[in-house]
Amino acid sequence: MGRDIYEAYPETRDIFDSAAAGFDLRAMCFDSDAQTLAKTRYTQPCMAAFAATVTRILKGFGLRPDYTAGLSLGEYSALHAAGVWDAETLLGVLAFRGLAMERSAAGVDSRMTAVLGLDAEKVGRAVADASSSGLGVVAVTNVNCPGQIVIGGETAAVIAAEKECLALGAKRCLPLNTSGPFHTPLMENASVELREKLASTALLPPEIPVIFNVTGETAAAAVDEETIFDDEIRGLLCLGVKSPVLFEKTVRTLDALGVDTAIEIGPGRALSGFVRRTAPNMRVLSIESAEDLEKARAWL
Repeated sequence: MGRDIYEAYPETRDIFDSAAAGFDLRAMCFDSDAQTLAKTRYTQPCMAAFAATVTRILKGFGLRPDYTAGLSLGEYSALHAAGVWDAETLLGVLAFRGLAMERSAAGVDSRMTAVLGLDAEKVGRAVADASSSGLGVVAVTNVNCPGQIVIGGETAAVIAAEKECLALGAKRCLPLNTSGPFHTPLMENASVELREKLASTALLPPEIPVIFNVTGETAAAAVDEETIFDDEIRGLLCLGVKSPVLFEKTVRTLDALGVDTAIEIGPGRALSGFVRRTAPNMRVLSIESAEDLEKARAWL
């Protein structure tokens, strides 16, 4: 993950070589197995290192986005791209967030599932029914795009919600390879820990508007102008760890703001698919390799 970019763009190697995450980022990204990388304590800073590297290269190409956004941990990389914090701070905060989320998930028999082909109202109904069954916690965790909503929580309750979703007409319920019930109330302890961490982390005013997961809007659209550069951003991030990711609304907001082009910084192309399904007229470019970067240079 990122090895070819590391080799092709030596001016960015300091990011992958950073010790800010508390482990060897370069070895983890380039040489580890998928099972290890799937642990959120590693996933989060590794994905951030990739994103920060590509962001620096794109800026070197002269690209200045009109807005930034991300899904879950990608929101932190969006804040980095907007100038709220530098790469070292980004890596340190996400390493902390990953460990806090892992601690919150410890000992919980959990499951996350993508519900395909069912509208939000019916998924919400299924989740509410399962939640009242006494089987445990289950919640909507991601509204990714039309026809794809993720639910998560304690395994028995999630399975009950899956059965209800299928009964209501879902095409499929696809269990996801995750290491915890993220973006559910079961992440309350992680939210508390993150608030303490962010309280001592400096934030600069964003140079570019950022669309936040919790609201699907900019901070300025959600709160008083005088607070958006400090406590409110911290508050949105702490709330976000235990609340649904409204990515479909994020894309609709960008579309309404006149955005005609989205650049996804990978690895992976899932977000590009979400954008295409939500805003079919929006042009999308995915970057997950050095070859993709060279195509982007020509395209931009």
